[in-house]
Amino acid sequence: MLEIKNPAQIAKMREAGLVVAAIHAATREAAVPGATTKDLDDAARKVLAEHGAKSNFLGYGGFPATICTSVNDVVVHGIPSADEVLQDGDIISIDCGAIIDGWHGDAAYTAFVGSGHSAELVELSRVTEESMWAGIAAVAKGNRLVDISKAIEGYIRRQPRPASGKYGIVEDYGGHGIGSQMHMDPHLLNYVDRKRGRGPKLVPGFCIAIEPMVNLGTAKTHVLEDDWTVKSNDGSWSSHWEHSVAVTEDGPLVLTAPDGGKAKLASLGITAAPDPLA
Repeated sequence: MLEIKNPAQIAKMREAGLVVAAIHAATREAAVPGATTKDLDDAARKVLAEHGAKSNFLGYGGFPATICTSVNDVVVHGIPSADEVLQDGDIISIDCGAIIDGWHGDAAYTAFVGSGHSAELVELSRVTEESMWAGIAAVAKGNRLVDISKAIEGYIRRQPRPASGKYGIVEDYGGHGIGSQMHMDPHLLNYVDRKRGRGPKLVPGFCIAIEPMVNLGTAKTHVLEDDWTVKSNDGSWSSHWEHSVAVTEDGPLVLTAPDGGKAKLASLGITAAPDPLA
C-alpha cells in the first residue's frame, strides 16, 4: 500500500526537506582537512536544533548518530567518530534527514575534502549525481517505478568507462518511499531487474527518495562488524547522491533541494512543480 499525501502534508515534507538542505550546507562547509566526522555530526545537530526539527537517523534501528558519514571506500551508513579525521584528498558522502511535525525529509551528497582529487573521482561524483537527476526527471504522473530505475541505470551505462574499467551500481541498497516514515514501500532499484516487473504507477501525492550509489569498481559490498558501515568489496571509492521527490499534478517537486529542483530540471527540459512554501 503506497502512502499518498495531500498538499498540506507535502508542504510539511517540503519544510523538512529545507532543513535537510540546510544540514547539507553546514556539513559541506565543515568537511575540511583536519575536521572529524563527529564535527560534521555536531554541525548537523546544531541545524536541527535551530529549526526545531528532529533527526530521523538518530536511534533508527539503533543508529548512534545524526548523519551518516561515508568516507572513500565506505558506500553508505558510515558512523561519525571523533577518531576519524578527514584528510586532504578524501571524498565523503553525507546522508541525513529531518522530521517536521511527523513528516520526513532525506537526502545525500558527495563532497570533496581539500584538493588534489583525480579527474576519475570528480567524474564518479558527477555521474552519480547526474544519474540521480535523470531519475528525478522520470518522476511524472503516469510513469511507473521502473522508469526511474531505467533512467538512472541508462544514464550511468551511457558514460565513458573509467580507467578502473566500470562503474559499479550498488545492488544491495537503493531508494525508497518516504513520508510519515523515513523508509516506506516501494523499494527503488538503481538498475532494471525484469523479475520485479514495472512497479507501481506514479500518482500525485506519492513521494520517493531517489538515491544512486556508484562505486569506481565492483558493485559488491560488505557490512563491517559494527553492523552499519558498508564498504565496497574491492576497496574502490564510492559516491552517493539522494533527493526526496514528490509527484504532483504540476510535475516533480524536489523536496530537499533549496529551489525545489527548478533550475536543474529546467536544464533537462522539465518544469518543476511550484514550491508550496513560496
